[in-house]
Amino acid sequence: MDEIILLKYGEIALKGQNRNTFENLFIRNLRRRLRGLGEFKIEKAQSTVTVAPAGQADMDEAFERLSKVFGAAAISRSAVVGKTYEQIREAVSYLDAKLQSAKTFKVEAKRSDKAFPMNSPELCRELGHDILERYPHLSVDVHRPDLTVWVEVRDRAAYLHVGQLPGAGGIPVGSGGRAALLLSGGIDSPVAGYLMAKRGLEINAVHFASPPYTSERAKLKVIKLCQLLVPYTGWIHLTVVPFTKIQDEIARRCPEEFFTIIMRRFMMEIASRIGAARECAALVTGESLGQVASQTVQGIACTDAAAALPVLRPAIGMDKDEIVAVARKIGTFETSILPYEDCCTVFTPRHPKTKPHLPFVLEAERALDREALMAEAIAGAEAMLIDDNTEC
Repeated sequence: MDEIILLKYGEIALKGQNRNTFENLFIRNLRRRLRGLGEFKIEKAQSTVTVAPAGQADMDEAFERLSKVFGAAAISRSAVVGKTYEQIREAVSYLDAKLQSAKTFKVEAKRSDKAFPMNSPELCRELGHDILERYPHLSVDVHRPDLTVWVEVRDRAAYLHVGQLPGAGGIPVGSGGRAALLLSGGIDSPVAGYLMAKRGLEINAVHFASPPYTSERAKLKVIKLCQLLVPYTGWIHLTVVPFTKIQDEIARRCPEEFFTIIMRRFMMEIASRIGAARECAALVTGESLGQVASQTVQGIACTDAAAALPVLRPAIGMDKDEIVAVARKIGTFETSILPYEDCCTVFTPRHPKTKPHLPFVLEAERALDREALMAEAIAGAEAMLIDDNTEC
């Protein structure tokens, strides 16, 4: 009996004339995530993509990987059989282990192929009767069953499975363009990258390192965070920018109360330049309004003034508990809290300006040779590609 993976569309089904573009990107991303697991045949029909092994294939790992590809609302492993009731009934053996361990069940049916001689209620009734005869320990519970047996009769075949899990949701990565994520190494920025990838953005990451104030372990931590995001985002181009000289100059020449704002303005402008070179259309940050002193409306306005690209802040209205919940869900939380300093925390002023005004910030920056400092930092940046094969 053949087994396949079914992925059912979410928003893709609503895309109208652009739907084919979204479908093709979704299938491209599925193929990329299946590399190294064997040969697969991928087909689309009726708002569903089927992934079938074409020879030896690791279906367990395939299911795990595909559950994290944005674009599917639901995912399931299913037996695929011919479109006769006899073949569907025989395929119940595919569910034997699940049925043996359950106490109650119900059958749900969906008949997309109206040429099939039984309607959905008839199919539910007949298959439920046959399952009860084969598994006498079971009883029917239509409200809260231990197990729901699903039968889907579609154009090409019939599919039998025991329910579906939520897919990754969202829309396919790449359908929304490309953006540069300012990746600090904390909890918030990986969450921001995940949330924007879910909305179709291909993610490039920019990290600012300040050796010797920050260690090599802090850099490796950021690489690890990229690795943890890759199952959702696809590969990530990471650029590590040396930031020590800029921070030293700010500390030496600028009023302490403006340290953080001026530092973040440098980051925005450098990330804009790197992003533009990588054909990014926006920047992404993990800022949450009011979470720290620089993340006030006034502080954000000052930092945005230095950005040459639009700045997207998907976590701006989330509180810390909400952000942490997402970080735990995607597996970045434990790495994010490793005690390796990032450059944002090393030079934190004792009394930061929480409501800065841009004219005063610009006046403080006049003591700096901004252009020379940024050019030197970008020239010294290290670029790398993070994918499933990256070792840390």
